[in-house]
Amino acid sequence: MQQTVHLQPAQAYQAPRYKVYQHRQIDKIEQLDKLPEHLRFEMKVVANVFPFRVNNFVIEELIDWHKVPDDPIFQLTFPQRGMLDDESYEQMAALLKRSHTQDEVIELANHIRHKLNPHPAGQMEKNVPQFQGKRVEGIQHKYKETVLFFPSQGQYCHAYCTFCFRWAQFVGKATRFNNNDAELLHSYLSTNKDVTDLLMTGGDPMVMRTVKLRKYLEALKEVRFDHIKTIRIGTKSLTFWPFRYVTDPDAKDLLALLKELVDAGKHVSIMAHINHKQELRSEITKEAIRLLRKTGVQIRTQAPLLNHINVDANMWSQMWQEQTQLGMVPYYMFIERDTGAKRYFEIPLYKTWEIFRDAYKNVSGVSRTVRGPSMSAGPGKVEISGVATIHGEKVFVLRFIQARNPDWVQQPFFAKYDEKATWLSDLQPAFGEKKFFWEDEYNSM
Repeated sequence: MQQTVHLQPAQAYQAPRYKVYQHRQIDKIEQLDKLPEHLRFEMKVVANVFPFRVNNFVIEELIDWHKVPDDPIFQLTFPQRGMLDDESYEQMAALLKRSHTQDEVIELANHIRHKLNPHPAGQMEKNVPQFQGKRVEGIQHKYKETVLFFPSQGQYCHAYCTFCFRWAQFVGKATRFNNNDAELLHSYLSTNKDVTDLLMTGGDPMVMRTVKLRKYLEALKEVRFDHIKTIRIGTKSLTFWPFRYVTDPDAKDLLALLKELVDAGKHVSIMAHINHKQELRSEITKEAIRLLRKTGVQIRTQAPLLNHINVDANMWSQMWQEQTQLGMVPYYMFIERDTGAKRYFEIPLYKTWEIFRDAYKNVSGVSRTVRGPSMSAGPGKVEISGVATIHGEKVFVLRFIQARNPDWVQQPFFAKYDEKATWLSDLQPAFGEKKFFWEDEYNSM
C-alpha cells in the first residue's frame, strides 16, 4: 500500500552545518571507528588512487551503519578494496606502510590511474569541438543536437560516488576538463543552430552558487538562443545535499532562476542521479522535489546498474515506482562504463538485461519511461534490447538509442552471445559478419 507523504513547510527544515571529509580526513569520521582496522587501512589505500569526498548528511542520514560494509550507500561513497587490482593495491599499501613523501604517493597514484582508462568513449579525442580555429576545452559535442558544458565552478560534488566514470575530473588539475568562459559558451551555442539541448555537467553544477549558475544560463532566454529548447542539469544534490533547494542561503534564488527559464519557454530537466531507493528516504529530499516541481522543471532519474550496490531487480522496480509517485520520470538504467573501478562494479551484459527486464515487467506503464540497459560507448548509447536465438545462433539484440551519426539510431544489430562480456568492446558480430555496421565510419571519425 502506498504511504502518504506529509511534507512540512520549507521554513520548518533546519540544515545541519555542512561538513565535508576528504581522503586525508578519513580518520576523523567517527562512524568508521567501529570498523576493523584492516578495513580502515584498505579504504586509505584506495582513497589515495580514487577521489574520496563525503559529507555529513550522507554519513548521518543515508548510510545504515548497522549494515556496513554491505550498506549500499556506504558502498556508493566509501572506497572498497576490490576497486583496485591486486598489484596496484599492494604497491600503494607497501608505500603507505613505509616512510614516504606525499610526492611519492602522488607519483604512484598517477601511474595507477593512467592504466584505468581515465577518459573513456573518446571523450577527449572525439568529443571536444573546434571553434574559431581552436579546440574548446570544457565543451563536449558528441551528438549533433546536444552540447555538454563543464563549468569550472562545478567540478566537484557534495560526495563522490565510487563508481563515477568522471573520477579523473577530481584527482588533479592535469586531468580536469572545465571552462569558466560564459561568453565562449554563448558564442558557441548561438552559432550552432542544430543544437537544441544544453547539458550542464561536472562534477555537479548544483554545488555552484546561484549567481555563478545564472551567469551561464540567464542569457539563454534571449532571442538568439531560441533554438536551445532544453536545458539539463546533471546533479546528485537532490539526495546528497537536498538543502540546496530548501534552506541554503540562495535556495530561493536558485528556484527563481529555474522558474524564469521555464517561463521563457525552455524545457528544464534536472537529471537526478539516484542509485538506490535508500537515497529517497529523507523528508528533506521529498521537500526538495516538491519545491523543484513547483518551478515547472521536470526531474528525470538515472543510474547505472552496479555490483555490490543495486543488483536487486525488486529494488529497481520499487525505486522507479516511488520516483514516479513523487513526480519524477525514470529515464535511464546505464551499464557501468569501462573506466576506473569498473572491475569492482561491472556485471555481465546478459545479467544486466535480465535485471532490467525483471524490474521493468513489475512496474506500470507510467514508470516504463525508463530506457536500458544502455552502454554510453564511443559510437553512442547502445541498448541491450534482448537475448534471442536466430537461425540457431544465440545473440544479443542491440540498438542505438543515441549515436554520433543519427542515421544509426534505432537500427538493430546483433552480437554473439557471450556470458563473460561486460562492455561493447567485448562483443563480436553475429552471423559470421566481420564488423558491426557502424565500425568503419566510427573509426574514421
